[in-house]
Amino acid sequence: MDELIPIISQVGFPIVVSLYLLYRIETKLDMVVQSIQNLPERMKERN
Repeated sequence: MDELIPIISQVGFPIVVSLYLLYRIETKLDMVVQSIQNLPERMKERN
């Protein structure tokens, strides 16, 4: 158990940061997908 705590403290932080960044990227990608899906309708309105 005493060996496990330093491993978690060394590896845990990068894992948390990676998960946070993946979450942020996922929300941005959702916005991009939604914009691409709305693009044909906007182009029709323009013409």
